[in-house]
Amino acid sequence: MTRDELLGLAARHYGKDAIDELARAVDFATSHHEGQKRKSGEPYIIHPLSVASILIDWGMDIGTVVAGVLHDTVEDTAATLTDIEASFGRDVSFLVDGVTKVSQARAGMRNLDSYLPITKDNLAKLLIAVGEDVRVIIIKLADRLHNMQTLQHMSPAKQKKIARETIEVFAPLADRLNMGRVRVQLEELSFKYLMPQAFNETKLLMSSRIKKSQRKLDRVRREVAARLKSEGLVFEMDGRVKSVYSLYKKMDRVGDIDKIYDLIALRIIVDDISTAYLVLNELHDIYTPMFDRTGQIVEFQIRTREMHEYAERGLAAGFHYNESKLTDAYRKGEIAALPADLEWIRELQVAASRANEGKEFDSEKFRMKLFSDRIFVNSPNGDIYNLPKGSFPLDYAYRIHSDLAARTSGFKINGVMKPFDYVLQHGDVVEVLTNKSARPKTHWKELVITTHAKNKLRAQLAKEHGLVAQLTGGVSSLFKRKK
Repeated sequence: MTRDELLGLAARHYGKDAIDELARAVDFATSHHEGQKRKSGEPYIIHPLSVASILIDWGMDIGTVVAGVLHDTVEDTAATLTDIEASFGRDVSFLVDGVTKVSQARAGMRNLDSYLPITKDNLAKLLIAVGEDVRVIIIKLADRLHNMQTLQHMSPAKQKKIARETIEVFAPLADRLNMGRVRVQLEELSFKYLMPQAFNETKLLMSSRIKKSQRKLDRVRREVAARLKSEGLVFEMDGRVKSVYSLYKKMDRVGDIDKIYDLIALRIIVDDISTAYLVLNELHDIYTPMFDRTGQIVEFQIRTREMHEYAERGLAAGFHYNESKLTDAYRKGEIAALPADLEWIRELQVAASRANEGKEFDSEKFRMKLFSDRIFVNSPNGDIYNLPKGSFPLDYAYRIHSDLAARTSGFKINGVMKPFDYVLQHGDVVEVLTNKSARPKTHWKELVITTHAKNKLRAQLAKEHGLVAQLTGGVSSLFKRKK
């Protein structure tokens, strides 16, 4: 990434004043990093410019991009925060300071078994300190992503250490920000260095299976596109392929790739919720929804553009070239409505405010929210669901679908009836028993721990009391062709 390439990329998204500021930042960073080299032998400035290009791709505001260019200047050069504030303003200097502190919070690389828990604890405390502006975390994720993309220049021992830190610390951070695409990239690159043989074998198996399925998928794509166009619906359609790491994890549980039905999916993106349901109705007319996972099966994902943005880029999507969001009101936590899975950001901002006022805050709570252990439980059909450790069966039910959860009458765990307060264990097979007359209960609030389940339950209880609940999720279903 060169100066001209970065400015050319930025010119597609920002105005002249923003480009001028970015050019000044590039010149400032180039001057201060002069003579520094990366492990590859390339000039060091290539790294911060690449980080900035990633931030542009994620749709971040110009202040974040400028901070991305400058993010290593205070830590690695003679530049000071005073210099940066004088040249680029307090907002940018705050971000650079935050990224510098995040880097310093890493506890060293000598003994990973003791280092990683310390790092997670340090980061949790630090994120509360900088939590008034979560753009700090986003810049650090861009920094880590580019470092992983160029990891081949490190020694094998260093590669494994950095990859393990990435998959245990930074991939979960991306996940907590709902930045699904970034999480997948970080996991994929980490998997490649941590388990190269398994990575190559899984990738080869995936390529073979995709090639085998491509003709059927192309036929279905043409059939669906023709049907939706004939109904006058406006949509975009593309394919979604499961990541190598996700396939490896699922293969480890299921054992047979022929039992994995979501390797490839067709994704249909529309403008609004009402169109999403019209698309779903057309699919129901052509295909039969599948519950037993037999026959010729294709998964469809139907999303609005807003759903797609949040599914792919999470919190970063909220900035989507929209400078108006980055005001003092945002910094104070007066942020636009967030999806349920991102409500912890608001809690983080509240904790940050308390910390700045010298009040007590619970850093352990946020360490658990950011890096809590996860468990994998199975549906009777073999699907795997990732939940926080300590989850209850209702968390699983709401993870599948809120309507299913609302009709829950009981649970079978590994074929045995279990109470609602049973704590799920890794590897459990969970069956949700339903009754048409069942309704969500107020005491269920004590039987869920995930933010998603809590918000869905709260909306259902409000609706039961005559209030209006809003639909915020997408639609994902498995279908087979009607005879």
